[in-house]
Amino acid sequence: MSRLEAKKPPLFISEPLTKDTVSQSLSLLSEILKSCYGPAGRLKQLHNGVGGYVCTTSQSSAILSRLSVSHPILSVLMASVQNHICRFSDCGLFTAILCCSLIENFKSLNVASCTVIKISKHLLSLCMDYLKSEACGCRVSVDFSSLETLLCLVRSILTSKPACMLNKPEVDHLTMLILKAFMFTVPCHVETNAVLGKCIIVPVKGRRVVDSTVLPGLLIETPEIQLAKPLAVKRTCSNMIKIALFCVSMSGDLFNPEEGTITVHHGISLEMSEVNQLLNVGKQLVNDEVGLVVCQKVIHPSLKQYLKENHVIAVDRAGLSVMEPLSRMTGSKPIASIHSLSPSCYGSLKDVRLESFASKHFVHLIPNDTVVCSLILCNRNETAWDELKRACETAEHVLQLTVKEPLALLGGGCTETHLASYIRHKSCSLSTSSFKDLDCSRTQYQLVADGFCRSLESVACSLNHDDGEILTDMVYGHCWLVPSGFPSVSNWSDLVSKCGCGINGNTENLNWRLLQGQFGSPIIQGCPKDPSVKVTDFLTLDCFAAKCSGLQVALETANLILDLSYVIEDQN
Repeated sequence: MSRLEAKKPPLFISEPLTKDTVSQSLSLLSEILKSCYGPAGRLKQLHNGVGGYVCTTSQSSAILSRLSVSHPILSVLMASVQNHICRFSDCGLFTAILCCSLIENFKSLNVASCTVIKISKHLLSLCMDYLKSEACGCRVSVDFSSLETLLCLVRSILTSKPACMLNKPEVDHLTMLILKAFMFTVPCHVETNAVLGKCIIVPVKGRRVVDSTVLPGLLIETPEIQLAKPLAVKRTCSNMIKIALFCVSMSGDLFNPEEGTITVHHGISLEMSEVNQLLNVGKQLVNDEVGLVVCQKVIHPSLKQYLKENHVIAVDRAGLSVMEPLSRMTGSKPIASIHSLSPSCYGSLKDVRLESFASKHFVHLIPNDTVVCSLILCNRNETAWDELKRACETAEHVLQLTVKEPLALLGGGCTETHLASYIRHKSCSLSTSSFKDLDCSRTQYQLVADGFCRSLESVACSLNHDDGEILTDMVYGHCWLVPSGFPSVSNWSDLVSKCGCGINGNTENLNWRLLQGQFGSPIIQGCPKDPSVKVTDFLTLDCFAAKCSGLQVALETANLILDLSYVIEDQN
């Protein structure tokens, strides 16, 4: 008998943030994510140690899902950001970079962590109250009766993903397509509990981006249906096409022995019994004037032939992903058994056509009311297509979030620098009673507020990847990028024309200051002005809901990590 190894006691690590390995890992993660940030972000190639698929990306959803970390603190941070991405799809890099920066700045302060947490929560409440107020100077209202703001929102998402490899005409083309696809998913008839429809992305790789298009309804790939043959579809007397949707296999497979024992009489063929049952289903479908049969799995060739002879189109191997949108689009109920078929399960379609894109053939199902659409998405290669698919899904989700809360925030680093300017102003004007309520001194509050503002500004500085300078103005508190190659003593007014979001031009004396390197005493600043918001084609916008959530998640996760006293690891 082999000897058993003695059980090892758990490993207790006190004050984990003070350990060099944790600080180095946190700093490395921060640098990786910062280098990916924004339209000029650097791409990352991720693959495992034994080869396989290589992912080229700068998107947080792809990076964080493929990065493996060993330390529990980093696992907490990444899990928190990934949960935010699952809920909002956007602002993942913003959330992660801000969280890392907050941890780094707060732990360098000579202030107790419990005091830092209380003050930072107060700062967060100031930010959230300001962002949700009408007086907010970095917020834009989204008018769904006009396309300008929506186009800016979608365009900002596409241009921030360099791995998509899009030029300006391609960005403009896709922006219109994504917005058109989203409009298809908005119900025509508003109900009490209106639910948005769905956009199905159909992959076509190796083609030009401008070949992408959007169609109302659903496309199902059917390689065996030839376009040369005319499509004869049985219709009802009201000129509609009745559809039956099956989520059960119709291949005539025998029973699975694991499901139980069956007794077969002598001379009875199970195979023929199953085929006869399928043909009986086919006869009922023909008698019920069904014109289209869609099966999630496989349809037996004999049943297919019978349906074809009776002018019923049969589409099999549709897959699980199309079942829910197809059911909703047609009003049909998925049929789960070939032994019980109710006419109440049938749905209806306006038309069925055959379409061809590249070398692929599709059946195009056109509904009466469009709540489902198909976005035929093209790109030059598989890597660029995968990145573009993620970007389009993010854009669709952001538009859905914007319907619920029709607001957007200024992008290009301007919201971060504007918020920092606002917090610096507010922290200098707090009453003595506020410090008593927080049980802290004015000095402690100023130190934490300055660390909070520098963390926000470090996110804006992450947009700079070419050794240029990052400025903020003392009037609006916006972010300005100076190209590389100019000395720091230059006249900034001669080097900048537009702020990061594009809303402000260099038309007045804005009194600049450098963002990078300002780590000395807290900066005294007046309340930033609210610029006259005029949406243009070049305005950079961020999703309001996603960025507000990212701000909250970053601070709450940083506070959680700062509050950790012990990490207990099981060594067995």
